[in-house]
Amino acid sequence: MSSIVIIDYGMGNLRSVQKAFEQVGCDAVVTADPGVAARADKLVLPGVGAFRDCMHNLEAGGFVAPIREHVAAGKPFLGICLGLQLLFTESEEFGRHQGLGIIPGRVVRFPEGLRDGGESLKVPHMGWNRIAIRRASPLYAGIPDGSFVYFVHSYYVVPEDPRVVATETGYGQSFCSSIWRDNVMATQFHPEKSQSVGLRMLKNFGEL
Repeated sequence: MSSIVIIDYGMGNLRSVQKAFEQVGCDAVVTADPGVAARADKLVLPGVGAFRDCMHNLEAGGFVAPIREHVAAGKPFLGICLGLQLLFTESEEFGRHQGLGIIPGRVVRFPEGLRDGGESLKVPHMGWNRIAIRRASPLYAGIPDGSFVYFVHSYYVVPEDPRVVATETGYGQSFCSSIWRDNVMATQFHPEKSQSVGLRMLKNFGEL
């Protein structure tokens, strides 16, 4: 079985991601060692918290080069939640901050005054919502269109190239809820918290 490495840069519920992989029969290692990440067959970047702090920790931990080299080598990569946002050029969270620049585009905040019909919507967007599959990423093999997944976020990604959008979700507006470009897959939602649907996604990734 090829090695799945989950990057530990001090931000994210890494054990829950590791346990979810184990639940579907995939061995996954959590590491704070960039050398281990550099040797991985498959790399997972989870994350919660502020974009700027996460980028600082990635840089301080020596993970930026291994991530870029892994992606450039064509090896499977999965970003989760903030791990999706960090792939982009820049974020507007608490100012303007540079990301990894792997996927051209920006990270923006949900606007104030979002409504669903007559109902006012809160930010952060938190809880279960549907994904509309726009491109059949390998992550979504066997996943029905319209499946429910679990979200917790106030910011979302706006890719420059709409062809990288794998799923969209509605929350007062339509937004990109996951991407797929070649070997890079990343979700705004949390597969590890999305019950059987999310576990199937992680199994699909593990079997790539």
